[in-house]
Amino acid sequence: MNTSSAEFLASKGDSTPIPTKTGPEMIGAEMLVHALHAEGVEFVWGYPGGAVLFIYDEIYKQDKFEHILVRHEQAAVHAADGYARATGKVGVALVTSGPGVTNAVTGIATAYTDSIPMVIITGNVPTYAIGEDAFQEADTVGITRPIVKHNFLVKDINDLALTLKKAFHIAQTGRPGPVLVDIPKDISAAKGQFIYPEELTMRSYNPVLRGHSGQIRKAVSLLLEAERPFIYTGGGVILSDAAPELKAFADALGYPVTNTLMGLGGFPGTSPQFVGMLGMHGTYEANMAMQHSDVLIAIGARFDDRVIGNTQHFASHPRKIIHIDIDPSVIAKRVKVDVPIVGNLKEVLVEMTSQVKAAGPLKNNAHLAKWWEQINEWRKKDCLKYDRDSQIVKPQYVVEKLWELTGGDAFICSDVGQHQMWAAQFYKFDKPRRWINSGGLGTMGVGLPYAMGIKKAFPDQDVFTITGEGSIQMCIQELSTCKQYNTPVKIVSLNNRYLGMVRQWQELTYNRRYSSSYMDSLPDFVKLAEAFGHVGMRIETKADVEPALKEAIRLKDRTVFMDFQTDPEENVWPMVQAGKGITEMLLGSEDL
Repeated sequence: MNTSSAEFLASKGDSTPIPTKTGPEMIGAEMLVHALHAEGVEFVWGYPGGAVLFIYDEIYKQDKFEHILVRHEQAAVHAADGYARATGKVGVALVTSGPGVTNAVTGIATAYTDSIPMVIITGNVPTYAIGEDAFQEADTVGITRPIVKHNFLVKDINDLALTLKKAFHIAQTGRPGPVLVDIPKDISAAKGQFIYPEELTMRSYNPVLRGHSGQIRKAVSLLLEAERPFIYTGGGVILSDAAPELKAFADALGYPVTNTLMGLGGFPGTSPQFVGMLGMHGTYEANMAMQHSDVLIAIGARFDDRVIGNTQHFASHPRKIIHIDIDPSVIAKRVKVDVPIVGNLKEVLVEMTSQVKAAGPLKNNAHLAKWWEQINEWRKKDCLKYDRDSQIVKPQYVVEKLWELTGGDAFICSDVGQHQMWAAQFYKFDKPRRWINSGGLGTMGVGLPYAMGIKKAFPDQDVFTITGEGSIQMCIQELSTCKQYNTPVKIVSLNNRYLGMVRQWQELTYNRRYSSSYMDSLPDFVKLAEAFGHVGMRIETKADVEPALKEAIRLKDRTVFMDFQTDPEENVWPMVQAGKGITEMLLGSEDL
């Protein structure tokens, strides 16, 4: 996140002056409710407390948006985050001061790392008590500064409306991200005139949208001359709603395409041009093509450590790199770039596709045919193979069956761990915003709140959370929220009785010393689900996998917890170990 470009914004003087006019008089809490309505907010996830009771009183009086009471503030932010990822709209969370804020920090950091547009409203002690160690006081601005795109502390009722407008503007423009507005209790009770601007400009915050035409011409020229081209795309494609433009660009060239974990669905997973996800648990063919390409175009991706592994190893193979991103601070941050392009991906890809088509038939067809031959040879490794004849429930089999039964059309959330990687590998995402997971921060516990947020936005769609017995317990109290607000999500727990990814690393790197990775005191998840008023299922054999999934899909109005008893020693392959290059993959236990 380019936080330096957002240090900017606290003063009214940074905004276009608003013509002098009068507005209705109201208290700050009422202003907030009116602002949320003006921004088209549908849902607010939150948890009340003393510092926000004026706000909750005004929420009680209105019917413009729905408030969802979660059971923990972390889940409030995760649910709003999931809603934002699936819809592209700004997610809104509301928490109280002190522990309310600190409980929300993990959710805010999760959204920040993945560039998710959110506005978090926090209460604070009255302005006269700030800095006095008042009851439930915390330095909200200081605590959250490193994990937000920007934050505001409102000290004057006359600043509140404009501050809220700024918050929504900043959150959803440029590279998106969470923006926090801290409202002291006396500000929420103070009276002022409500004047909410319809439009907003900020002198020191003007993200570049249109890519430099000269750089685009250079990029197209490189691509058309390439012998081993490769299109590497990330979460920026999803965030900018540029999936159709990416498809048109890739179709015009006929080049191989890979997605990062966050980019899955940005290009159809069933397309023959798609070589799979790349990176630490990416496919053999994607990693080999990435390393051996001669012209690499990175679109809305950031060359993070889980994608390219050891940077020196990555740099050992010479190639020309084109890097497109709306955030200039990302470009050339980890690798040397030959053609940087700063701009909105939709606009840049439209211009590049136009130039590719204008150039006429590709002149590198002979080289491209040989490149595809090589990629298809790599594909023959069948790096995602597993024992399909095993009668023990294999987690890969569960995910494959889920994909078949949903036609690839469901919303799939995941928590973090082995189950996340299996979901990414075996569920073929053809549409953007259908794969919802924590990529950058890797936050356990997000899956159920994500699903709640998505189900509120898309009540008629199937929403599944793929999780593990460790992750699901992080926010399992939200089963109560699902019951109260009738959000019938489906939980697929790939229960291997371990913290699976921890166990896998301990097996490979720590000589099987399974320190604190065995979950030997697990609850009966079926009874637990039933205690919350939901349907629980325990699945112990391969033959029962498909019937259980079909039954869960049939129960449209019920939350269903499916506890699949999976092979406890199954590992995620391929795997690039820490410090290794992306082509130094372990393809299975035989490589150990």
